[in-house]
Amino acid sequence: MAPSLPQFSAARMRSYIFRLPLFTRSIIAVIILLWVVGIQSAWNVRKWGALIPDEIGLGTMYRTNTFPLVHNGFLHAFMNILALTPLLERFEAEYGTLTTLALFVGPLSTIPALMYTFIERGVLHMNNRVLGASIWVFTLLAMEAVKTYRSNPHFLLGTTQVPTWITPFVLALFVTFLIPNTSFLGHMCGLAFGYGWGLGYLKFLAPPEWILRWIEGKLNLLGRLPHYVSVDQKTYGRFGVLPTTNVSNNGFNSVIFLAIVLVQRYSIYRRLGLYNRIGLPLSSSSLLRRDPRLLKVPPYLSFLCIVIGVAWLLVLPLDNYSRKTYISENALLPGQVHTYFAGSDQNVFGGYKREVDALEEKGNIEVNDKLEEFFKASGLKVARQKYEYKSAGETYSGENIYAILHAPRGDATEAIVLVGAWRNVDGVLNRSGVALVLTLARYFKRWSLWSKDIIFLVTPDSRAGPQAWVDAYHDTHQSPAIESLPLKSGALQGAVVIDYPFDHRFESIHIVYDGINGQLPNLDLLNTVVSIASGQMGIGASLQQMWLHSDSYKERLQTMLRGMLNQGLGHASGPHSSFIPYHVDAITLQPYGDGWQDEMAMGRVIESTFRSLNNLLEHLHQSFFFYLLMQANRFVSIGTYLPSAMLVAVNFTIMAIFLWVKSGSPANPATRVAAEREKSPKLAIISEGDAKAIVPEELLGVRERQLFMPLAVVAGSQFLGVLPLYLFNHTSEYMLSSVFYIFTVVNSVFPAIVSIAIVRYFKPTNQQYQLIKAFSLLLLGMFLSSLATLNFSLAFLVGLFSAPLTYVQSFPDRPIITTLLVLLLSLLAPTTVLLAGTNYWKLSVTEVLKEAAFGWDVWGMNTQVVVWCVWWPAWLVGMILLFGKPREETKEELKVAI
Repeated sequence: MAPSLPQFSAARMRSYIFRLPLFTRSIIAVIILLWVVGIQSAWNVRKWGALIPDEIGLGTMYRTNTFPLVHNGFLHAFMNILALTPLLERFEAEYGTLTTLALFVGPLSTIPALMYTFIERGVLHMNNRVLGASIWVFTLLAMEAVKTYRSNPHFLLGTTQVPTWITPFVLALFVTFLIPNTSFLGHMCGLAFGYGWGLGYLKFLAPPEWILRWIEGKLNLLGRLPHYVSVDQKTYGRFGVLPTTNVSNNGFNSVIFLAIVLVQRYSIYRRLGLYNRIGLPLSSSSLLRRDPRLLKVPPYLSFLCIVIGVAWLLVLPLDNYSRKTYISENALLPGQVHTYFAGSDQNVFGGYKREVDALEEKGNIEVNDKLEEFFKASGLKVARQKYEYKSAGETYSGENIYAILHAPRGDATEAIVLVGAWRNVDGVLNRSGVALVLTLARYFKRWSLWSKDIIFLVTPDSRAGPQAWVDAYHDTHQSPAIESLPLKSGALQGAVVIDYPFDHRFESIHIVYDGINGQLPNLDLLNTVVSIASGQMGIGASLQQMWLHSDSYKERLQTMLRGMLNQGLGHASGPHSSFIPYHVDAITLQPYGDGWQDEMAMGRVIESTFRSLNNLLEHLHQSFFFYLLMQANRFVSIGTYLPSAMLVAVNFTIMAIFLWVKSGSPANPATRVAAEREKSPKLAIISEGDAKAIVPEELLGVRERQLFMPLAVVAGSQFLGVLPLYLFNHTSEYMLSSVFYIFTVVNSVFPAIVSIAIVRYFKPTNQQYQLIKAFSLLLLGMFLSSLATLNFSLAFLVGLFSAPLTYVQSFPDRPIITTLLVLLLSLLAPTTVLLAGTNYWKLSVTEVLKEAAFGWDVWGMNTQVVVWCVWWPAWLVGMILLFGKPREETKEELKVAI
């Protein structure tokens, strides 16, 4: 049976830390000490120790040695320590403590620092300061890359051979693009020194060995200093080069000698159960992928991806990772015009509001008759549209009414929409909102400055009506349930929705911007409204129901997470959401609070916004469509936040590839009988260029994989996701709750039933279970990485809930562990998460499922597809693996194909 997946071992980690050599421990201690000292404000440690090109002189040369030891903050120091420790430990074990001390205190820090200073100050005429141990990390990586290149010159990327020595350079590019405020030039200087050392051009900088031995002997350093690495304790010789033998065509004796050594070492390792620990200076991917040390890395790397992905998200609200908003489209000119909506228009507004109050209890048709009179009295063309939707056994019907103001200076090729739903998303009469739409229609008609048509739309509700109108405007509606529009204008450039249900004065404006399926309007539209409201009108602006925002880290994070939750749910948050899928930038404005701002102030905000949109020469496109807002004037763009979801998604792909390689690896020799382990291995000759070597055949082979059953299980689980997707989108409202609870009960026992059936009829081996998990995680990683570019929040949330699936495996002999893991996965099931969410927000299951069905039928919401066809199948496979009982593999199944 193949070995189980490596688990995190605190004992091994503790042992590794306690075995760190002396200089490595000292460097870590100094970095931590300087970070702690840097917390106080009396002495600026960063300013004292950073490498600042313009300040380098004879009196400040110490900066060329101190800059790798000081860091910007805890996360900066922690990540550099995490990357530096294994590389520095390996370097010190190879060269000794004295050599490492001399190099890192001297040329290994000073030369890259002087290179950076010369290029930055002398060539580029700039003065960017650098600090942090990442320059050491890239120097050591370059040294390791040269060593790797000598033994393994290429790795395959598809069918292309990529030189292994370029990997540190590629990593430097990734770090520059993905992590803000990193110095690409500084990293290049470190790489230059590392490559020079690795190629042997700079090794003359190392102190002579006879001096090291003399110092060690005189001072008795090995006896006095714990964890000291002396010259005689180094593992790879003076400069890490083992004696080699050149093999030529007539070098038969060398080949025989090498074969004898390999066979002897191979036999010893097999007796000890340490399979395939022979290292060869040859380029062989077959040998590399079976190195047991390499096969232990992916689980830890996968866990590290999850941790870094979550940590990445948590640091986004910090000033170093977020930016202040700005207007990218210069033509908008927000707040640059004088607004005239005041005076007698307030009396007009009061009259319209009394008319709206009188129509509160009237029917939709009677209300539209009165509204049509008001629009025609203002000199506008008026039209109506009837619609009817059916969802969850209910019918949603009504009649939209809209009026078009044709631009005196336009040609009817572009239009802006002002929407006032009769009832808002909470079902409350939008009395002041509709009255303001009517007043602005009358007010805008008097002006001759408009270059774009203006459409005034009043819908009976905020859910079905706007969607029906937008669909019909773009001719994507379903006739005859939804009527076509008798009147149209040009391409819609933007839309503003007024949600103003009360009649008292307000304090600030709440901006709602979330669209269907996580889509967002162009950031310039939000920035324009915020600039006009706060800058021109003196009205505060808030987001995500964060009424009192003090701009602290906690409130920034809370605002961002609320936005992520709304984006992840993918539902419509207002009438504006129906416009965004058609690339019409739209927002909803909601006055809130008790203050001194009145309806005239709200009207002036809308007037100034429409004047800015009227200036546009083309559709909004220069600013961001993918962003996370953490305050009205602070945001994070996709290039900064996307890596967090990608890291969570890539952890599944890493484990899938790891399991695929593991499933084809020869079985663990510890599971074989002693007589078989004692047999001499069959040998094979491998060659590359002029070099040849004799190795055991088993090292070059791959076990045959049994693919049918794993593919069938994973494919079946994916297709089963269609069942709940169809069930919850086509069930009547009064049955939704019962159907959901029945499905929840069945869902809790179904994985065990499927697992028992698989064990009984297919008798899967451990290899097949590995392949089941590999295919499932591969699909999950592929789906989430693709989804992250469309709906970042949904991909991140699903990836986080699915993270435990990475480490799920069967424990047939450990029922307690299996039970605990089953309980954990049951708590993370989609059904359980749905129940927990409804209880937390005090909603009913019927209400949530009804909203989801409405979104599926009316808005085209696809959140259900991700939940039931991506998340749930992966969870189902994870539960099947937990209940699995792998059988022992036969000798035929253990055979290795060469």
